Amino acid sequence: MISSQNLQGLVLGFIVLLCSCSSVQKTTPPSQGSEEFLIHTIGFYNLENLFDTEDDPTKFDESSPLMEIAEGERETIYRAKVRNMARVIADLGSEVTGKPPAMIGVCEVENFNVLQDLVNDHSLSDYDYGIIHYNSPDARSIDVAFLYRKNIFRPIHSKAHELVLYSDTDRTKRKYTRDQLYVKGKLDGEEMHFIVNHWPSRRGGEKRSRPNRVNAAKLTKKIKDSIQTQDPYAKILIMGDFNDGPYNESIKEVLEAQEFSENVGIRGLYNPLEKLFKKGIGTVAWRDTWDLFDMILVSKPLIRTTDYSSYTLYQANIFNPYYLQNPKGRFKGYPFRSFADGGFTNGYSDHFPVYLYLIKKKSAVPLPYD
Repeated sequence: MISSQNLQGLVLGFIVLLCSCSSVQKTTPPSQGSEEFLIHTIGFYNLENLFDTEDDPTKFDESSPLMEIAEGERETIYRAKVRNMARVIADLGSEVTGKPPAMIGVCEVENFNVLQDLVNDHSLSDYDYGIIHYNSPDARSIDVAFLYRKNIFRPIHSKAHELVLYSDTDRTKRKYTRDQLYVKGKLDGEEMHFIVNHWPSRRGGEKRSRPNRVNAAKLTKKIKDSIQTQDPYAKILIMGDFNDGPYNESIKEVLEAQEFSENVGIRGLYNPLEKLFKKGIGTVAWRDTWDLFDMILVSKPLIRTTDYSSYTLYQANIFNPYYLQNPKGRFKGYPFRSFADGGFTNGYSDHFPVYLYLIKKKSAVPLPYD
């Protein structure tokens, strides 16, 4: 909980963070006298191959880098990997809220068990995270999931939406990929909608694989449109590793995500991270070039109003502290990935996580689970 008198201090804190992380988009804080505010972090993180140590005969989990490591070392490495992922999630947004995210979408997880190990790690166990996860038909056996703090968010409905793709050369042959996870629930009594994504990769080249991500965007848009048909003023957050940037057809033309909030129509989407990307800041690096594959898009009703009587976007950031950056060598400054050259680096992920803050007057919050 923060007061309007302390919000000016928050801005100074954000400026300090800008100097260390180079990823903060400043906004003007509200001025509401002595009014108190609640602020929550919403995040997304690609966990880079969070697989367990078991060889599941029903899955192609041999695609996990962990399975390439000597069997006697796997358990120790797995525990270190879980611990590292939990540390990042615990830190996400905590410089302002003092706590881990209220909700976070994740991808590249093998199953429910690894998610349980994640939320039970000592960095997160005090926050009583719930898990929403469905097994997907993905060829690499990786899924998306949604984690939420039970005392803050109450899920009402969830569904895995299957993305049906076919081979370029044989239209009768399926290509199996991740589902898109839809979650509806109440944040401090206020209805919210989340769509968690991990769109198809660029394997085979960006141009050749582009139709897969365009089709993924069409499915996301279909889910979004169905929500808005029921409620044009629905608060929707679309998050994920899109394997496309804000400039690509899937994001810019299919989803029509806008760089500037004033250009967003009532059923449109705003990309609050695009301005950071225009400044050369991204979540993934390839051949010394940054790209922004990880994003959180928000619907019009979440764009900041002046009265803060309902949850509103305050800021969106890329989380890239020094410990998440490769410390040395050719890839210094890149995301410090967990696995490289057939071994465990004791790093984190090949993606930086993204997050945003939602803010609301404390006086506007109903009783829990109202």
